[in-house]
Amino acid sequence: MTIRSNRLRRLVGARTNRSAHPKVVALGGGMGLSASLAALRRITGDLTAVVTVADDGGSSGRLRDELGVLPPGDLRKALAALCGDDDWGQTWARVIQHRFASEGDLHGHAVGNVLIVALWEQLGDHVEALDLVGKLLGAHGRVLPMSAVPLELQAYVRGHDPARPDEVSTVAGQATVALTPGEVQSVHLVPHDPPAVPEAVEAVMDADWVVLGPGSWFSSVIPHLLVPDLLKALSETKARRVLSLNLAPQPGETDGFSPQRHLEVLARHAPKLAFDVVLADEAAVPDQSSLCDAAKRLGGTVELAPVAATDGAPKHDPELLAAAYDRIFRMHGRIGPWR
Repeated sequence: MTIRSNRLRRLVGARTNRSAHPKVVALGGGMGLSASLAALRRITGDLTAVVTVADDGGSSGRLRDELGVLPPGDLRKALAALCGDDDWGQTWARVIQHRFASEGDLHGHAVGNVLIVALWEQLGDHVEALDLVGKLLGAHGRVLPMSAVPLELQAYVRGHDPARPDEVSTVAGQATVALTPGEVQSVHLVPHDPPAVPEAVEAVMDADWVVLGPGSWFSSVIPHLLVPDLLKALSETKARRVLSLNLAPQPGETDGFSPQRHLEVLARHAPKLAFDVVLADEAAVPDQSSLCDAAKRLGGTVELAPVAATDGAPKHDPELLAAAYDRIFRMHGRIGPWR
């Protein structure tokens, strides 16, 4: 075990009783949510992931088109992130992330995607099937889709056609939006008022902390705010809310965005939603004053912490991110033991 691992263990060692852990719900999708979950599972035994279901690319898109199912890819990634660090957890994490390489129809499909879809067909229940996969993996938490119907993400993009830089056009599909040229103005879902999974709403309402982000801002983070019942729960829950920022703008989707710009576009999509804390890496915030002003308009304060990987890659370090979340939960949470 590394020195940093020992330091993190001492930092969170006061919470040795599983029942004393805060109830945390993390929302997002893709690698951003995976980073958050890999950190949060280190500091709480009561963790639920609520995952976007608008993916239409790769293996997920093919399964969605062929079978009419929810895209399983982001759900699979969340389950893999919740696997433990022991041999069992790491073996299963590798298995469900494994992709077939062939000249046939299986090429590019992830084992976990096929497993999840098979259980959906067998059980006829999205939540029950994901709970069963989590049990098989020994996952340190629960994974839920934000909606039980496949969703299409659409974006209004200015300058999508370089020949018409001032024209606003509609771009459809999460995979396309994530890499679109031009400037994304706003996003919406089709259907426009999708039903939320009841268990996801219940988890948000019963949480002590809700964490939104990091992740692809328009295609993984904001979509949660476009599900009416989920937005209502996020607005009405007594939980404290953390908005976790990315380490760098995403080429295409948020190219050129400052940290405070991320807050501004989120507020345009959910103007009444408040946050208690905005978490950012200090090295990724060139203008701290502007970010603090933007966070204040959301009702919150900024917490700066070293959360980036030390190898220079634009990705979160799970132990550093865990330490940051733990400090936020202690400093901004309820006084005394968690309920």
